[in-house]
Amino acid sequence: MAQVTYAIDPAHSAVHFSVRHMMLSNVRGEFTKLSGTVRYDPENPASSYIDATIDAASINTRNDDRDTHLKSADFLEVEKFPTLTFHSKQIQPHAGGAKAIGELTIHGVTREITLDIEGPTQEIKDPWGKQRVGASATAKLSRKDFGLVWNAALETGGVMVGDEVKITIDIEAVRD
Repeated sequence: MAQVTYAIDPAHSAVHFSVRHMMLSNVRGEFTKLSGTVRYDPENPASSYIDATIDAASINTRNDDRDTHLKSADFLEVEKFPTLTFHSKQIQPHAGGAKAIGELTIHGVTREITLDIEGPTQEIKDPWGKQRVGASATAKLSRKDFGLVWNAALETGGVMVGDEVKITIDIEAVRD
């Protein structure tokens, strides 16, 4: 089997994140609109490629006021920077998965990150005759590295919003 191109299925894929709130708990959220392409060669996984785009305005933390704040100039500034993107530069396969090293752009700032990938799964045929694969990925990043520096000091010490953001991505993709 040669290299195959898959389209990310937005209805069966998700981008979740969590960040510390007031140094007490984790606030979790997701981006509900994403798209992209995965080119995968099972005989030469290192030649694979990931290209993904997330609609920044689709952020959802289950709190309308917080979501409005996250869309504002204090954070994502979605009117000026409507998308977050990831473009892989290198795939390093290992047993059970891979590391995808690539460029993540958030808020107009591009930084190199590494996604730890579990998968891909074996390709299966869905009930409509289309071929599908799945994979999961995780990463940690500093929001400050992307210019997301808004914060508020707490009376008792510490800050309102933690710097480290944990990301979990679950992708289901359909062969083109």
